[in-house]
Amino acid sequence: MTATLDAPSAAPVIPSFDVTLKVRRYLPGDDGTGEPYWDEFTVRAHGTDRVLDALHKVKWEEDGSLTFRRSCAHGVCGSDAMRINGRNRLACKTLLKDLDIKKPIIVEPIKGLPVIKDLVVDMEPFFASYREIMPFLITTGNEPTKERLQSAEQRARFDDTTKCILCAACTSSCPVFWTDGQYFGPAAIVNAHRFIFDSRDEGAAQRLEILNDKEGVWRCRTTFNCTEACPRGIEVTKAIQEVKRAMITRAF
Repeated sequence: MTATLDAPSAAPVIPSFDVTLKVRRYLPGDDGTGEPYWDEFTVRAHGTDRVLDALHKVKWEEDGSLTFRRSCAHGVCGSDAMRINGRNRLACKTLLKDLDIKKPIIVEPIKGLPVIKDLVVDMEPFFASYREIMPFLITTGNEPTKERLQSAEQRARFDDTTKCILCAACTSSCPVFWTDGQYFGPAAIVNAHRFIFDSRDEGAAQRLEILNDKEGVWRCRTTFNCTEACPRGIEVTKAIQEVKRAMITRAF
Protein backbone atom coordinates (compact mmCIF):
# COMPACT_ATOMS: atom_id res chain seq x y z
CA MET A 1 0.00 0.00 0.00
CA THR A 2 1.36 3.40 -0.95
CA ALA A 3 0.99 6.10 1.67
CA THR A 4 -0.13 9.51 0.50
CA LEU A 5 0.53 12.78 2.20
CA ASP A 6 -2.13 15.45 2.39
CA ALA A 7 -1.14 18.77 0.88
CA PRO A 8 -0.44 21.35 3.57
CA SER A 9 -3.40 23.60 4.16
CA ALA A 10 -2.98 27.23 3.21
CA ALA A 11 -2.33 29.65 6.05
CA PRO A 12 -5.43 31.62 7.02
CA VAL A 13 -5.60 35.07 5.53
CA ILE A 14 -5.84 37.76 8.20
CA PRO A 15 -8.00 40.59 6.90
CA SER A 16 -6.47 44.05 6.84
CA PHE A 17 -8.16 47.42 7.06
CA ASP A 18 -7.40 51.12 7.02
CA VAL A 19 -6.91 52.77 10.39
CA THR A 20 -6.55 56.49 10.99
CA LEU A 21 -4.29 57.89 13.69
CA LYS A 22 -4.91 61.43 14.88
CA VAL A 23 -1.63 62.42 16.53
CA ARG A 24 -0.95 65.49 18.63
CA ARG A 25 2.28 66.97 17.26
CA TYR A 26 4.62 69.52 18.76
CA LEU A 27 7.93 70.99 17.68
CA PRO A 28 9.41 74.01 19.48
CA GLY A 29 9.39 76.90 17.05
CA ASP A 30 7.46 74.97 14.41
CA ASP A 31 5.70 77.41 12.03
CA GLY A 32 7.08 80.23 14.15
CA THR A 33 4.58 79.55 16.94
CA GLY A 34 5.67 76.44 18.81
CA GLU A 35 2.00 75.58 19.37
CA PRO A 36 0.85 71.95 19.33
CA TYR A 37 -1.29 70.84 16.41
CA TRP A 38 -3.07 67.72 15.16
CA ASP A 39 -1.93 65.56 12.27
CA GLU A 40 -3.80 62.61 10.72
CA PHE A 41 -2.35 59.52 9.07
CA THR A 42 -4.13 56.54 7.52
CA VAL A 43 -2.28 53.23 7.33
CA ARG A 44 -3.14 49.65 6.41
CA ALA A 45 -3.13 47.35 9.43
CA HIS A 46 -4.47 44.14 10.96
CA GLY A 47 -6.51 43.73 14.12
CA THR A 48 -3.62 41.91 15.81
CA ASP A 49 -1.33 44.87 15.16
CA ARG A 50 -0.62 47.22 18.04
CA VAL A 51 -0.79 50.99 18.11
CA LEU A 52 3.01 50.90 18.14
CA ASP A 53 2.98 48.98 14.84
CA ALA A 54 0.72 51.62 13.30
CA LEU A 55 3.01 54.40 14.56
CA HIS A 56 5.98 52.57 13.04
CA LYS A 57 4.22 52.43 9.67
CA VAL A 58 3.58 56.16 9.82
CA LYS A 59 7.20 56.92 10.71
CA TRP A 60 8.77 54.48 8.26
CA GLU A 61 6.42 54.98 5.32
CA GLU A 62 4.75 58.39 5.61
CA ASP A 63 6.46 60.89 7.91
CA GLY A 64 9.91 60.18 9.29
CA SER A 65 9.73 63.27 11.50
CA LEU A 66 7.09 61.71 13.77
CA THR A 67 8.81 61.25 17.13
CA PHE A 68 8.00 58.83 19.96
CA ARG A 69 9.87 56.61 22.41
CA ARG A 70 9.97 52.83 22.26
CA SER A 71 12.50 50.13 23.02
CA CYS A 72 11.61 46.52 23.89
CA ALA A 73 8.12 46.65 22.31
CA HIS A 74 6.95 43.95 24.74
CA GLY A 75 5.60 45.88 27.73
CA VAL A 76 8.75 45.57 29.81
CA CYS A 77 10.71 48.82 29.34
CA GLY A 78 7.72 51.16 29.73
CA SER A 79 9.18 53.73 27.33
CA ASP A 80 6.19 54.00 24.97
CA ALA A 81 3.57 55.20 27.46
CA MET A 82 1.17 57.66 25.81
CA ARG A 83 -2.47 58.72 25.87
CA ILE A 84 -4.53 56.62 23.47
CA ASN A 85 -8.17 57.61 23.12
CA GLY A 86 -7.92 59.59 26.33
CA ARG A 87 -6.36 56.82 28.45
CA ASN A 88 -2.77 56.22 29.47
CA ARG A 89 -1.54 53.02 27.84
CA LEU A 90 1.57 51.38 26.46
CA ALA A 91 1.43 51.58 22.66
CA CYS A 92 3.13 48.16 22.44
CA LYS A 93 0.36 46.49 24.45
CA THR A 94 -2.67 48.17 22.90
CA LEU A 95 -4.15 46.06 20.10
CA LEU A 96 -6.04 47.80 17.31
CA LYS A 97 -8.84 45.22 17.55
CA ASP A 98 -9.54 46.43 21.08
CA LEU A 99 -10.19 49.99 19.87
CA ASP A 100 -13.00 51.50 17.83
CA ILE A 101 -11.23 51.64 14.46
CA LYS A 102 -14.27 53.21 12.81
CA LYS A 103 -13.12 56.46 14.35
CA PRO A 104 -9.65 58.03 14.33
CA ILE A 105 -7.45 56.73 17.14
CA ILE A 106 -6.39 59.75 19.19
CA VAL A 107 -2.73 59.60 20.25
CA GLU A 108 -1.23 62.21 22.59
CA PRO A 109 1.76 62.54 24.93
CA ILE A 110 1.17 61.71 28.59
CA LYS A 111 0.03 64.70 30.66
CA GLY A 112 1.75 66.67 33.40
CA LEU A 113 5.28 66.52 31.97
CA PRO A 114 6.85 69.03 29.53
CA VAL A 115 6.57 67.95 25.90
CA ILE A 116 9.90 67.90 24.09
CA LYS A 117 8.66 66.85 20.65
CA ASP A 118 5.48 65.15 19.46
CA LEU A 119 4.87 62.21 21.83
CA VAL A 120 8.16 62.54 23.74
CA VAL A 121 8.01 64.19 27.17
CA ASP A 122 10.74 65.27 29.57
CA MET A 123 10.87 62.49 32.18
CA GLU A 124 13.34 64.26 34.48
CA PRO A 125 10.71 65.61 36.96
CA PHE A 126 9.29 62.09 37.20
CA PHE A 127 12.69 60.50 37.87
CA ALA A 128 13.65 63.27 40.30
CA SER A 129 10.76 62.22 42.57
CA TYR A 130 11.72 58.57 42.10
CA ARG A 131 15.30 59.23 43.18
CA GLU A 132 14.18 61.25 46.20
CA ILE A 133 12.47 58.29 47.88
CA MET A 134 15.78 56.34 47.85
CA PRO A 135 14.74 53.37 45.67
CA PHE A 136 17.42 50.99 46.90
CA LEU A 137 18.04 48.62 49.79
CA ILE A 138 19.32 50.40 52.91
CA THR A 139 21.12 48.29 55.51
CA THR A 140 23.60 48.80 58.35
CA GLY A 141 26.49 46.78 59.65
CA ASN A 142 29.04 44.75 57.76
CA GLU A 143 28.45 43.37 54.31
CA PRO A 144 26.84 39.92 54.73
CA THR A 145 28.74 36.78 53.79
CA LYS A 146 25.60 35.18 52.33
CA GLU A 147 22.24 36.25 50.95
CA ARG A 148 19.74 37.96 53.22
CA LEU A 149 17.03 35.37 53.84
CA GLN A 150 13.37 36.21 53.52
CA SER A 151 10.27 34.06 53.90
CA ALA A 152 7.65 33.69 51.19
CA GLU A 153 5.23 35.63 53.38
CA GLN A 154 7.70 38.48 53.83
CA ARG A 155 8.29 38.64 50.09
CA ALA A 156 4.56 38.58 49.35
CA ARG A 157 4.13 41.70 51.50
CA PHE A 158 5.67 43.92 48.80
CA ASP A 159 5.62 41.66 45.74
CA ASP A 160 2.98 43.69 43.88
CA THR A 161 4.98 46.91 43.91
CA THR A 162 8.12 45.22 42.53
CA LYS A 163 6.35 45.06 39.16
CA CYS A 164 6.73 48.79 38.43
CA ILE A 165 8.48 49.52 35.10
CA LEU A 166 8.67 53.32 35.62
CA CYS A 167 6.55 54.08 32.56
CA ALA A 168 4.91 57.07 34.35
CA ALA A 169 1.44 55.98 33.19
CA CYS A 170 0.12 56.11 36.76
CA THR A 171 1.72 59.41 37.73
CA SER A 172 0.70 61.20 34.54
CA SER A 173 -2.90 59.99 34.94
CA CYS A 174 -3.19 61.71 38.33
CA PRO A 175 -5.13 65.01 38.33
CA VAL A 176 -3.18 66.19 41.39
CA PHE A 177 0.07 65.70 39.49
CA TRP A 178 -1.33 67.62 36.49
CA THR A 179 -2.06 70.66 38.62
CA ASP A 180 0.76 70.43 41.16
CA GLY A 181 4.21 69.89 39.72
CA GLN A 182 5.65 69.31 43.23
CA TYR A 183 3.57 66.22 44.09
CA PHE A 184 5.72 63.06 44.29
CA GLY A 185 3.14 61.13 42.30
CA PRO A 186 1.96 57.52 42.49
CA ALA A 187 5.04 55.86 40.94
CA ALA A 188 7.43 57.33 43.50
CA ILE A 189 5.17 56.22 46.35
CA VAL A 190 4.81 52.74 44.83
CA ASN A 191 8.58 52.39 44.70
CA ALA A 192 8.90 53.65 48.27
CA HIS A 193 6.32 51.01 49.28
CA ARG A 194 8.47 48.33 47.66
CA PHE A 195 11.28 49.06 50.18
CA ILE A 196 9.27 50.24 53.20
CA PHE A 197 7.71 46.79 53.53
CA ASP A 198 10.83 44.82 52.60
CA SER A 199 11.91 42.91 55.75
CA ARG A 200 15.59 43.25 54.75
CA ASP A 201 15.51 47.05 54.52
CA GLU A 202 16.29 49.47 57.36
CA GLY A 203 15.35 52.76 55.71
CA ALA A 204 11.56 52.70 56.10
CA ALA A 205 11.48 55.49 58.69
CA GLN A 206 13.56 57.75 56.44
CA ARG A 207 11.29 57.17 53.46
CA LEU A 208 8.16 57.75 55.50
CA GLU A 209 9.59 61.03 56.72
CA ILE A 210 10.24 62.09 53.12
CA LEU A 211 6.70 61.15 52.08
CA ASN A 212 5.19 62.90 55.12
CA ASP A 213 5.72 66.14 53.21
CA LYS A 214 2.91 68.43 52.07
CA GLU A 215 3.62 67.15 48.55
CA GLY A 216 3.82 63.51 49.68
CA VAL A 217 1.19 60.82 50.22
CA TRP A 218 -1.34 63.18 51.77
CA ARG A 219 -1.89 64.86 48.39
CA CYS A 220 -3.44 61.65 47.05
CA ARG A 221 -7.19 62.04 46.57
CA THR A 222 -7.91 58.34 45.95
CA THR A 223 -9.41 58.75 42.48
CA PHE A 224 -8.03 55.35 41.34
CA ASN A 225 -6.86 56.80 37.99
CA CYS A 226 -3.40 55.45 38.74
CA THR A 227 -4.60 51.91 39.37
CA GLU A 228 -6.61 51.90 36.16
CA ALA A 229 -3.68 53.24 34.14
CA CYS A 230 -1.02 50.81 35.37
CA PRO A 231 -0.11 48.42 32.51
CA ARG A 232 1.34 45.95 35.01
CA GLY A 233 -1.84 45.65 37.05
CA ILE A 234 -0.32 47.04 40.25
CA GLU A 235 -2.86 48.03 42.90
CA VAL A 236 -1.39 51.51 43.08
CA THR A 237 -4.08 53.16 45.20
CA LYS A 238 -3.94 50.30 47.70
CA ALA A 239 -0.16 50.70 47.99
CA ILE A 240 -0.53 54.44 48.65
CA GLN A 241 -3.11 53.75 51.36
CA GLU A 242 -0.77 51.24 52.99
CA VAL A 243 2.01 53.82 53.07
CA LYS A 244 -0.39 56.33 54.68
CA ARG A 245 -1.33 53.73 57.30
CA ALA A 246 2.31 52.92 58.01
CA MET A 247 3.01 56.62 58.47
CA ILE A 248 0.34 56.84 61.16
CA THR A 249 0.92 53.52 62.93
CA ARG A 250 4.67 53.17 62.24
CA ALA A 251 3.95 49.48 61.59
CA PHE A 252 5.80 48.11 58.61
